Amino acid sequence: MSTYVIGDIHGCFDQFVDLLNKINYKKDEDKIILVGDLVNRGPDSLSVLNYCMADSNITTVLGNHDLYLLYLLSINKAKGKLKEVIKSDNNKIFEWLIKKPFFIEFFEQSSKNTFYITHAGIPEIWSPSKAKKLASETSSMLKKEPSKMLEMMWGDEPNRWEDKLDGQDRYRIIINYLTRMRFVGDNCTLDMKNKGLKPSRGYKPWFNYKSKSHEKNKEYYIFGHWAALNGRTRNDHFIGLDTGCVWGNKLTAIRLEDKKLFQVEAK
Repeated sequence: MSTYVIGDIHGCFDQFVDLLNKINYKKDEDKIILVGDLVNRGPDSLSVLNYCMADSNITTVLGNHDLYLLYLLSINKAKGKLKEVIKSDNNKIFEWLIKKPFFIEFFEQSSKNTFYITHAGIPEIWSPSKAKKLASETSSMLKKEPSKMLEMMWGDEPNRWEDKLDGQDRYRIIINYLTRMRFVGDNCTLDMKNKGLKPSRGYKPWFNYKSKSHEKNKEYYIFGHWAALNGRTRNDHFIGLDTGCVWGNKLTAIRLEDKKLFQVEAK
């Protein structure tokens, strides 16, 4: 049995199937974890969702595009590339997706490595245990009050975490760190505008800030979201899996037992 983590699919169903074939995915033995953004931008989000919902060995963390889909489903608004999804059996999709976490921790027995899987990353001001706790808190609120949470999550403020934050501000910044983060400044202030590779003055990629929790030899951070990186972090402990399949590049998987990468070309 093997466990694979796969980068942002974005509705590229054909490439997703090609990648499962390439890794010789055994449906009754292996496990698949997706880093989020299953949908939008690509041609066939509905097929991706239907395939994943039908396989109990496939799970995912929530990405920002998955949250956008949940929002559209909650208001029953068909829009853009997600029209087909909204017009389908959307209650089934909503119930499946709303239960997915923001954070997955996976301990690999043979190597004794621990992998922390989120869509965008974990800010260095949070230990993995704190990130896990805050992600769980936010997931619970999302399931408890979905309409309220999906309505209030939009926006770039506050742009920095403080323990005293509560209510909408608290959950918005947690969601933004876990699903939208790229560049951060002092005290992990978020730069939500820059989606490229060159940081604005005073900012760095989130994985370039060192903390004690980021330096343990057996801990690895897996994320997607940042297609412009093409997976390059220059640090083996930070593994970027969004290699821009929907932009004509590649779809990437990593096998956690030996950290081997597998890729298929976009069509």
